[in-house]
Amino acid sequence: MIKFVLQKIGYGIVVLFGVITVIFFLFNVLPGDPATVMLGQRANKEAVEAVHKDLGINRPIIEQYINYLNDLSPISWHKTNDKDFWYLNPSKYSWFPLFKTGAQSTMVLKVPYLRKSYITKRPVSDIIIDTLPETAVLAFSSIVIASCIGIFLGIICAIKKNSWLDKSVFVFATTIGMSAPSYLTGLIIAWLFGFILSQYTGLNPSGSLFEIDDWTGEEVISLKNLILPAITLGLRPLSIVIQLTRSSLLDVLTQDYIRTAKAKGLSTRVIIVKHALKNALNPVVTAISGWFAGLMAGAVFVERVFSWKGIGYEVVEALSKNDLPIVMGATLIFATIFVIINIIVDIVYGILDPRVRFK
Repeated sequence: MIKFVLQKIGYGIVVLFGVITVIFFLFNVLPGDPATVMLGQRANKEAVEAVHKDLGINRPIIEQYINYLNDLSPISWHKTNDKDFWYLNPSKYSWFPLFKTGAQSTMVLKVPYLRKSYITKRPVSDIIIDTLPETAVLAFSSIVIASCIGIFLGIICAIKKNSWLDKSVFVFATTIGMSAPSYLTGLIIAWLFGFILSQYTGLNPSGSLFEIDDWTGEEVISLKNLILPAITLGLRPLSIVIQLTRSSLLDVLTQDYIRTAKAKGLSTRVIIVKHALKNALNPVVTAISGWFAGLMAGAVFVERVFSWKGIGYEVVEALSKNDLPIVMGATLIFATIFVIINIIVDIVYGILDPRVRFK
């Protein structure tokens, strides 16, 4: 089992290394100069050269890449001379010294450094820490809605196979849930329930998890702002869960032990709940675990439509201003979440089914 876990973690590290490499070279071939973004109207030759030197973009691309890996690595090598490009700068890193590798060089254990925003000069890690919880709340709420409603409707559709209800839910799942882009669905839902029916629903077309109370001036949690974006973001996984639950349950209901249960006179409810459902939900659980990671990254447009101040909203703002460190940092965080969730799911499968460990 230990070998299996280490193997999965190794695969995850390789995937992250590939993602980091692609992100670095992709964003370094994009047009635009970070110095002009940072300096604005104050940009002149001397100032631009100073910014290039500070960011290290005046150096060969391979050296920039190695420095980027060194910044992201929790164990990294640095110079202690403040005149050196590889200087262990206290304004960038929070570290714990491990051992010296020379008179003016050392190995340290540190928090990965995601660089700073070109516009606000804030560390990207601080921006992500501030915004990621709101995105996580939105993604978790969406997947809970999709799971509960989707499993229920999938069971009903399997029991009522080929009925008008089954066909209606299938049309909804394929046309609205799967075909419509999330930003278009979000605009329709915001317009319908946030404007046209707002006097009945009491919902706003825009707002975030935390808002300022008009009376006290304090920051309060506004859960009603979560309803519309969570429903919008959950529509696509809802469609997947409905179809997976239906097809998996129909397959399980054809098994011999189900026919035996029917022959013993057990009711349909008992057969579904106590015998069929627990075996039919395996592919559904797999899909839900994968979709949660996907929703974290896929919330970008939904957050923009509903002005939800999560990491997706920050990414859109950063793209509009060419603030690449935020985009690169957010992409790495999303990739890391994907990898971690996949590793956890694989390990759980290995525990539940020992055959997985030997494939």
